[in-house]
Amino acid sequence: MRRLFAILTMVLVLGLANLALGEIQWHETNRDIQGRTWNDPKTSDGIEIYGRNGTITIVTPKRISVRVYTILGQVVSQATLQPGTSELRLGSRGIYLVRIGNLTQKVAI
Repeated sequence: MRRLFAILTMVLVLGLANLALGEIQWHETNRDIQGRTWNDPKTSDGIEIYGRNGTITIVTPKRISVRVYTILGQVVSQATLQPGTSELRLGSRGIYLVRIGNLTQKVAI
């Protein structure tokens, strides 16, 4: 009985976590980001990826498809971003993996 209760509790907690993560959305911004902390200054495609103050920021010269994962492999967000600067505000600090095409970048926020 305890094992069943533990499993049900775990399923409920993971379900609520996924529900909360599902509300996370990318926002395009025209402002220049000051004081950025670079994880990788620029990729070979000219894409910039960095994290600061609970936000993952991507600057791209072209349209791209992005997926963000937790360090455990759970999808946090997936979207197609337009050229320019886009931000994803996350509810919790941690290490995230950002995948753009065949590029994967670790971002700590």
